[in-house]
Amino acid sequence: MTMTSGNYLVELGIQTVEKASEEGIVLRLMGAVAFRAHTLTLTDLHGRLARMSASGEALSDLDYVAYGNCRGKVEELLEKLGYTPDRAAQIFPWLWGERPVYLVPQGKFKADIFFDRLEMCHVIDFDGRLEVDDLTIPLAELLLEKMQIVRINEKDLKDAAALLVDHDIGSTDKEIINGNHIARILADDWGFWFTATTNLRKLRNYLPKMVLTPEEQATVETRIDKLLQEIEEEPKTAAWKKRAEVGTKKKWYREVDEI
Repeated sequence: MTMTSGNYLVELGIQTVEKASEEGIVLRLMGAVAFRAHTLTLTDLHGRLARMSASGEALSDLDYVAYGNCRGKVEELLEKLGYTPDRAAQIFPWLWGERPVYLVPQGKFKADIFFDRLEMCHVIDFDGRLEVDDLTIPLAELLLEKMQIVRINEKDLKDAAALLVDHDIGSTDKEIINGNHIARILADDWGFWFTATTNLRKLRNYLPKMVLTPEEQATVETRIDKLLQEIEEEPKTAAWKKRAEVGTKKKWYREVDEI
C-alpha cells in the first residue's frame, strides 16, 4: 500500500477511530474518507467516478470530529498514534480557525480535527449525534456536509452520488440516510435549506455526466427526489419563513476560504 493510496487514509482513519473507542473517546470520521468508508463495496464505481482532488489524489486528507469536552484526550491520543501537529497551522492559525491540524503518520497528508460542529458555509451541529454510527458521522450529516457547500465542486458531487447509490432515504440512521432528520434541520434555516436543495438539484442534473450505469443513475435520481419531497413537506418554522421573505437579496451563507 503506497502513501498515495486512498486505502492508506481509509485504513488509518478506521484504525484511529477504533483506538479512540478503546480509550472511551467518541471520535468519528467525516469528509471524503468517511464517504469512502461507508461505500467500501463500491470499488468499481469509485474507479469509474475517478474522484480526484486538485492535487490528483483520490483522497487527500483526513477529517475527524469529536465532542469539545474530549479535546485534550483526542490530541493526546493522536500524538501517541504518531500524528504530529502541523507547524504551518500553528504559525498561521487564522487560516485554519479553531481546529487543530496534524500531519498523519509516515505521510504528507493532513488531518483536521473539528469539535462539536462543522462551521463552513453553514453550521452542522453534532450534539448528541456522534454515537449514532460507530465509525463516521451519521449518513444524514455526511450528505449535508457536501450539500452545505455553496460552491460545490465535481468531487463533492461524486462523493454524494456514491453515497446515494449505496444508501436509501428513510426515517432511521442505521445504514439509511435519515431524510426526516435532514428535513427538520433545513426547516429551521432558510439559508441552509436554499443551499442544500439547490445542490441536490445540481447533483441530479450532473448525474448524466458521471460514468454511472442506467440503474445507478435511476437509483440516485429516485433518492434525490424522495429527499427533496421530504424537505418540501416538512413544516417550516417562523424563523425560516421570516428569512425566506428576504431570500437571496441578503447573503445566506458564510464565506469559507479554501486552504
